[in-house]
Amino acid sequence: MNSSHDITVYERNPEGSTYGWGVTYWYELFENLFRADPESARIIGERAVRWDTWFARVHEQPPVTIGYWDEGFGIGRQDLLDILTERARSLGVQVEFEHEVTDEAELSDADLVVAGDGVGSVLRERHAGHFGTEIDVGRNMYMWLGTTKVFDAFTFAFVETPHGWIWCYGYVYSPDNSTCVVECSPDTWKGLGLHQTNEADSLAMLEKLFADTLDGHALIGREHDDDSAHWLNFRTVSNRRWYRDNLVLLGDAAHTTHYSIGAGTALALGDAACLVDTLHQGSDLQTALGRYERERRAVTRMSQRAARNSARWYANLPRYITLPPPKMLTLLGQRHSAVLAHVPPRLYYGMGWLSSRVIRTFNRDARQR
Repeated sequence: MNSSHDITVYERNPEGSTYGWGVTYWYELFENLFRADPESARIIGERAVRWDTWFARVHEQPPVTIGYWDEGFGIGRQDLLDILTERARSLGVQVEFEHEVTDEAELSDADLVVAGDGVGSVLRERHAGHFGTEIDVGRNMYMWLGTTKVFDAFTFAFVETPHGWIWCYGYVYSPDNSTCVVECSPDTWKGLGLHQTNEADSLAMLEKLFADTLDGHALIGREHDDDSAHWLNFRTVSNRRWYRDNLVLLGDAAHTTHYSIGAGTALALGDAACLVDTLHQGSDLQTALGRYERERRAVTRMSQRAARNSARWYANLPRYITLPPPKMLTLLGQRHSAVLAHVPPRLYYGMGWLSSRVIRTFNRDARQR
């Protein structure tokens, strides 16, 4: 960091508090971090936990374990924030907690205002017309939970109920805890009565449904003021423009990708690294922000398409769930494909790895449209 720069980070939450449990990411995040700040990357790498296998349980069928072709990482969200906060302060950045900025006019003396205030960004919504903000609300219901069950692999569990399928996926993020995301269709959600239950009753029902996967461990909900269950529909945010005058969007304020691909943190850090690079290229501010917008929109466009395909796979789960678990799990690994939704699952699987080059070509061409 240039010592002549005066940088302040305003965080609306108190220090030491965060929403969520663990962050999952892939090696791409390390690559971005090492390029931007090797010191942060080193510390995060030391504190991360890793896995290289998938484990799946489909109702009462024997579980399946397969090796994964890319090592995955997990770290507690609070741990990650603490590392980044400490690193920022060590470089001379001022960090102010419990300070929400709702109008960029509050920072009228700033050369640049970076809005990283999340999917519901207040700063973005003030100028939604300029940014061309579009929000696509997903159909399925999901709940983001923690658990004391420490998963040895990235774990999937699919349970059939009289009202349809409900499933969870979990990953370890510390020696003592894992994240567990539960998802189902609206029909299953209402059929099970989850639309009427409070959080305690919802967790009790989910613990019973996923008892084999949790091995008797508890699910942990989010702390909030009332006892309502925190079920959500995922919102995919996209923007035609990413900056206005000296206000620029970053991370979930600019774009979101469905949680099933685990790309949000890597994309946000990639945004930050790209923004720094363009600002250091010596151009005037508007030229730099325009370059940042073009470069990152191209990257996130592909990720959002892959995420939509992944979300569609889960929304169409009955299409795949009758396959033998090993085949179903293979197609689960292909859920980012733009082709899979248009080819009968057994035929797609039968194309085999000899046809993978053709599949990749179709997927690449679809992403570029």
